[in-house]
Amino acid sequence: MLEAQGYQVEVARNGAEGIEKVLSFHPDVTLFDIMMPEMDGYEACLRLKSREETNNIPLILVTALDDRESRLKGFKAGADEFLTKPIDRVELTLRLQNLIKVKEYGDFLKDYSKTLESMVHQRTLELENAYREVENANERIKKGYLDTIYRLTMAAEYRDEDTGNHLRRISFYSQMISKELGMSDTFVDTICYSSPMHDIGKIGIPDAILLKADRLTSEEFELAKTHTVIGGNLLRGSESEILQMAEKIALNHHERWDGTGYPSGLGGNHIPIEGRIVTMADQYDALRSRRPYKPWMSHKEALAVITKGDGRTRPEGFDPDVLDIFIRREEDFRAIYEEHKDSRSDE
Repeated sequence: MLEAQGYQVEVARNGAEGIEKVLSFHPDVTLFDIMMPEMDGYEACLRLKSREETNNIPLILVTALDDRESRLKGFKAGADEFLTKPIDRVELTLRLQNLIKVKEYGDFLKDYSKTLESMVHQRTLELENAYREVENANERIKKGYLDTIYRLTMAAEYRDEDTGNHLRRISFYSQMISKELGMSDTFVDTICYSSPMHDIGKIGIPDAILLKADRLTSEEFELAKTHTVIGGNLLRGSESEILQMAEKIALNHHERWDGTGYPSGLGGNHIPIEGRIVTMADQYDALRSRRPYKPWMSHKEALAVITKGDGRTRPEGFDPDVLDIFIRREEDFRAIYEEHKDSRSDE
């Protein structure tokens, strides 16, 4: 199928040979059958994802199994996607195209981060005797870094025309909550830059699911939830503190304090604090914003949903300290939304 579409393909007879081929061939995407001689697909996946030179290569597990436990085991091993036999040509093509985009974006983001950090270091050395100029230069770099993150992260959400200033608002909500929690200045600055990348994994979710106006089926919802794992995998392994925090946020911003969230069902303080902060920021903004599957809500309506619940959103799902900050500073949440409201808003 793939050669007929113009892909260059390398084939291995078993898992061990497959790992050798990946190390020598460095493909853009790998496909491993779960059931293989010498080494199964789970083990091959674990080994490749544990190596620095191969952990950013998207990996698809091909299987005749379609049960939940098999998929969870695959995702825990680091798999990015699943294909169930018999293989559908259209599905295969779409998944490959999405994963290739994910890898291209990840490679660019890694290279850009290293380049930017090198530039900052060099500029600091050049201006070490001029403190004021260094301060001004750093401020310009921070603004440029944040603007770049916004623009690059929009690639994950460009298909939704109404996301607009959503990413900027997430930064400001997260900053405010972090300050109220008494976090360090470094933490507050870092979450400002990393929180917009919370949904970066959506770049790997098909348009038909992201833009669906009706309620998702259970199968579609399970696929949509994998954007957390995709985002975590995409951001994994960076030396940048910003991308390290972004990885935690992408993976954990749908976990819930009462353990009802995903992808791992973490609860309480087992959820990284970055995830708990962005959970509140993202939930409030999602309620206020128009989406293909829902209209916008007023601030009063969103406040009621978060503090009282509506069947899907429950106050028990939020860190109590973060929820208390939201209640005390709810007018500031409203002000941030109003100041950075999308021009196409129905409000």
